[in-house]
Amino acid sequence: MADYAIGDIHACLDAFESLLQKLDFDPQHDRLWLTGDLVGRGPRPLDTLRRVRDLGASAHTVLGNHDIHCIAVALGVGRERASDRLEPLLTAPDSDALIDWLRHQPLLIDLPELGYTLTHAGIAPAWDLATAARCAAEAEAALQGDDPIGLMNHLYGNKPQRWSESLSGWERLRFIINAFTRMRFCHADAGLDFSSNGPPESAPDDLYPWYATPGRRIDGTDTTVVSGHWSRLGCRKGPGYLTLDTGCLWGGQLTAVRLDQSPARFTQRDCSAKGARG
Repeated sequence: MADYAIGDIHACLDAFESLLQKLDFDPQHDRLWLTGDLVGRGPRPLDTLRRVRDLGASAHTVLGNHDIHCIAVALGVGRERASDRLEPLLTAPDSDALIDWLRHQPLLIDLPELGYTLTHAGIAPAWDLATAARCAAEAEAALQGDDPIGLMNHLYGNKPQRWSESLSGWERLRFIINAFTRMRFCHADAGLDFSSNGPPESAPDDLYPWYATPGRRIDGTDTTVVSGHWSRLGCRKGPGYLTLDTGCLWGGQLTAVRLDQSPARFTQRDCSAKGARG
């Protein structure tokens, strides 16, 4: 049995299928761990969701920011942009079932037997692993509960930027979901910053990538956090982090890493898709 983590697919199903073929993936024996953003701005959102869902117990995904936005649009809350390219999914006869399946995916998957933890954007520097798991469970309960429209109506926005256990209600849930799905940079006080999305080398001096923020509570001895989301960061590995978004959507590569081998082995497949910017 092999365990593979794969970066953001963004509805680039052809690249995903090609990568699975290159890996010689066997759904009867192997497992996939996907970093989220299954859909959003790519060419085949409907077929991609159907494919991942139909892989059943051999494929597991966390939610990304584009997945969350897709849910919001489907529920009539989010503003659909032409660049989202979601229409084939939203108008399909099985759209409701697929959106319901997507809504029930987690924000965090911990794999202690492998030494990895999977999220879309990362883990907030103010959280240890136990706090991150507890916060993920809170937000997942809201996403999967009886009032997802209420959550989506209060989800968009960049504040609060700093974590506190005293946060409550929509503000608490907004911070949690922003941290898991949108975070890239943080300030030295662990406050989230959404003003930059380039590589760390070009960022202002007062910003730190989430995995290098001073005082980060999770270090390399706890777990290695596997994330996507940051295409301009690319594939990087360091103490306690491994990033896998290599710009498949923008004509880059779709990247897989085998988690059950040491050292971790990477496999990539070129992608010819050109995402819609907007």
